[in-house]
Amino acid sequence: MKAIHYLLLLFGILLFACQDTDNQSVEQKSIATAAFVANPQPVPEVEVKTLEIGALAPDFKLPGVDGKWYTLADFKDAKALVVLFTCNHCPTAQAYEDRVKAVVADYKPKGVELVAISPNSPLGVMYDELGYTDLNDDYSEMIIRANNQSFNFPYLYDGDNEQVSLKYGPVATPHAFVFDANRKLAYTGRLDAKEKPGSGGNADDLRAALDAVLTGHPVATPVTKTFGCSTKWGWKLEYREKATKDWEAKPVAITKVDTKGIEKIMKNEDSQKLRLVNVWATWCGPCVQEYPDFVILQQTFSRRDFEFVSISADKPDQEAKALKFLQENHSAVANYLFSEDDKYALIEAVDKEWNGALPYSILVEPGGNVVWRHQGTVDLYELKKTIVENKMVGRYF
Repeated sequence: MKAIHYLLLLFGILLFACQDTDNQSVEQKSIATAAFVANPQPVPEVEVKTLEIGALAPDFKLPGVDGKWYTLADFKDAKALVVLFTCNHCPTAQAYEDRVKAVVADYKPKGVELVAISPNSPLGVMYDELGYTDLNDDYSEMIIRANNQSFNFPYLYDGDNEQVSLKYGPVATPHAFVFDANRKLAYTGRLDAKEKPGSGGNADDLRAALDAVLTGHPVATPVTKTFGCSTKWGWKLEYREKATKDWEAKPVAITKVDTKGIEKIMKNEDSQKLRLVNVWATWCGPCVQEYPDFVILQQTFSRRDFEFVSISADKPDQEAKALKFLQENHSAVANYLFSEDDKYALIEAVDKEWNGALPYSILVEPGGNVVWRHQGTVDLYELKKTIVENKMVGRYF
């Protein structure tokens, strides 16, 4: 009898365990189903019209950087709702981030909610439009930006097809839309008239609009102009394609340089630019793998006080091989080949702190001041962040 009870107990335990496993499996499937993978697509060109005052807020269902999906109903209890179109890359948008966080902190206790939406198609952003940022407008990099800046509001991605953004019609980033408790548009336009941080603006226009809505009064100036980076719609692909073709058409050459020439390059007394130097070789696997990223960096910061210089550590008689590699990678920058056989002389001329392993990258200000150095393949994000936060470049106009 005891044996039967034991068997029944064991069967029950096994049955419960199986059910629990099934439940975990369902939960795991649910999580996998809910996970969002961005897939930006070209969209047909249409006429974009900005939502008019008095119009109802268009509904949406968009993924946030926190892994959740958001709809208009998630903000149904708000006495006023701000839908702010902004993005990672735009210097104007970056300049306003602290003011946006301050508005959220000040007005959330009053019943105001703010949700930010990135309207840009990552496909529509050209490299040289990223010259004020370390991040592009991809969903994955929106997550990084939100974490870095401790956003206190939902940050949503609409870059796959921009269907939500097309309904609102933001002309630039940032562009604010303020809706009243009935979700009728009461204000659309700028946050304030002072773009640069610390220049006196405190999102004055946005605050005035919220104060009016919360007290049941009409907004004194319901529509203002919006200054910033134009929305990158998914039909603007021809600009990026043309820029790529123009870059690839640039001539690529290589110049032999001796020790004194290397020392002159490293002193950086001739450019008045932040100079990134990368020492590489065709026989160095990591060098070859990461080199295209440096070319993209030059395209990205080409309109800023920045330049990329490459130095090949191949043997002097391997000039043709080095040049072929540079041409294949469209390295239309200042390319050099060390002309001497003594590689230790090269090491000392580049940086006395370098132990000689390739690849080696170093960031030098005019006058030779080293602000960053790295042996081995670089963390591209950290390098871009170092460049854009240097006093010679910067995030703002």
